[in-house]
Amino acid sequence: MMNRIHDDKSLSEVHETIDTTSAHRPVWRRILSFFGPAYLVSVGYMDPGNWATDLAGGSQFGYTLIWVLLMSNLMALLLQSLSARLGIVRRRDLAQANRETYPAPINFALYVLAEIAIAACDLAEVLGMAIGLQLLTGIPLIWGVLITVLDTFLLLFLQKLGMRKMEAFIIGLVFIIGLSFLVEIVLAKPDMGEVVTGFVPHIPNDTALYIAIGIIGATVMPHNLYLHSALVQTRKIRRTKQGIKKAIRLNIIDSAVALNLAFFVNAAILVLAATVFFKTGRTDVAEIKTAHHLLDQLLGTKVAPVLFAVALICSGQSSTVTGTLAGQIVMEGYLRLRINPWVRRLITRLIAIIPAVIVILVNGEKDIDSLLILSQVILSLQLGFAVIPLIHFVSDKKTMGSFAIRPLVQVTAWVITAILVYLNLNMVTGQAADYFATSNNTFWKIVIIVAGLAFVALLIIAIVYQLLHRRRKHIPIQLHPEAVSLQTLSLPSYNRIAVALDFSQNDQKLLSHALGQGTSDTSYILIHVVESVPARIYQNESDDLETEKDKEHLIFYTEQLKERGIQAEPLMGFGERAKEIVRLVKKGEADMLVIGAHGHAGIKDILYGETINTVRHELKIPVFIVNL
Repeated sequence: MMNRIHDDKSLSEVHETIDTTSAHRPVWRRILSFFGPAYLVSVGYMDPGNWATDLAGGSQFGYTLIWVLLMSNLMALLLQSLSARLGIVRRRDLAQANRETYPAPINFALYVLAEIAIAACDLAEVLGMAIGLQLLTGIPLIWGVLITVLDTFLLLFLQKLGMRKMEAFIIGLVFIIGLSFLVEIVLAKPDMGEVVTGFVPHIPNDTALYIAIGIIGATVMPHNLYLHSALVQTRKIRRTKQGIKKAIRLNIIDSAVALNLAFFVNAAILVLAATVFFKTGRTDVAEIKTAHHLLDQLLGTKVAPVLFAVALICSGQSSTVTGTLAGQIVMEGYLRLRINPWVRRLITRLIAIIPAVIVILVNGEKDIDSLLILSQVILSLQLGFAVIPLIHFVSDKKTMGSFAIRPLVQVTAWVITAILVYLNLNMVTGQAADYFATSNNTFWKIVIIVAGLAFVALLIIAIVYQLLHRRRKHIPIQLHPEAVSLQTLSLPSYNRIAVALDFSQNDQKLLSHALGQGTSDTSYILIHVVESVPARIYQNESDDLETEKDKEHLIFYTEQLKERGIQAEPLMGFGERAKEIVRLVKKGEADMLVIGAHGHAGIKDILYGETINTVRHELKIPVFIVNL
């Protein structure tokens, strides 16, 4: 359920499980294998929290705040590329790098703030999905909130399928969201000439500033910086200077494509709200439900509100998967503590559900969107504590070597950080001043003052600590490990070699390679997994035709080897191929596994699975992979 981790691999269960170095694959497949992490990150930039801020901005101020979306997207692109660079070069996620640099009290404070950010993000996802379910089915909002607990099991299912399938699932949801809003924009028919005027920077009033900060908080999300620095490490790359450069370059392209898609979705929501509501005088539309109900009236079609609700559900569902991964990264990185993913998901989801349920029970279903916007403002307040350490890390030549960012990039990153921190402090002081002017509650005034001072103090510490204390526990960048003496080489001998067979013409090649690794005393364990439906259900009690034939084949192979004086025994598994191969290898106490690779990549990985990657990460013995 819960245990301390002793390795430094971020997301260790999927660390370097996607090989980008395989020479036998075509170049385009190797390039394609880099793409994926940024799409998981991008869903955080189009989650339900964005919808609330985008709708409020578009309905109240027309196209005026589009420039804020564009600025946020450019900020996000730079910061996410820095996060990916940290993970690729140093093979550390942001939480791990913080743990190695800051003292324990500061690390604990940063950890708590990161968890608050994740909880705030999850609150937006809970409310967004619940609203989407209500709009589509008519169920009460409180039931929709409670139903969102069930997506814990969806995440568990996706994680069992592997990283590439999880990425495919998320990309599918992103495609549905993008297509839905493309149709919405076509139906709304905005005046593109007026839309362009929204790219001129302008903040009309304090309300617009509050929404603008919410947009930035909803767009540039702190947990995404932790997430991206870990996800890029799921790719196995060549640890040469050229290989690292290539990985950085392709991840920047991946980020640019994915985040521009997120910008399109956010801009589409704001433009839709501006065209349909602001232009018709409905500047009071600040709630998702109100927008949904008015769409069919103002656009004259029932398709628009249905697409709106479907996209909202997809948005919440996709964001909840990446939010859980970010929570796992933060907990493992800061605390070196690992708990089962479904437990982690359940805890995070319950923390988000409790405030949502309380608000609904106390206030009913009104003011839900204000809670969504508040969650995004909370996210914006956490940004500095993720961005400031990140810039320090990627600027440090002692740990990044020649991959440290250039002075111009450093200046740009610090300017962005200064803007974010200034906007946050301006908003906080403004809100605090309003409260002090209207309230006589001394206790909460003291709490606000203490929290504000702690906020500023921690920001200052995050900025100056690395400049004043160069405590280097980091592992320096090494393109190659230090050379060791080869005087004590010893040749291994294998007593029990397992061979995974599929009863095709490839079996002869696999057995030949297996025999080449053994001696006259070696015994061979012939493994085959039956994947028919009866075999999955009834396991070893299955008696369908496929199972019977596979048993005959396995016994036939075994007898042929024995006739040649070779020790052999059959072991048959049922159901999930990778899981059963691991189980049978352990059951047979094998000290080597020989398995065939069919050279699947990209989309074929998604269709046929990634058995080898799963198996080799579960076994602690040598795995001999034969290219078939």
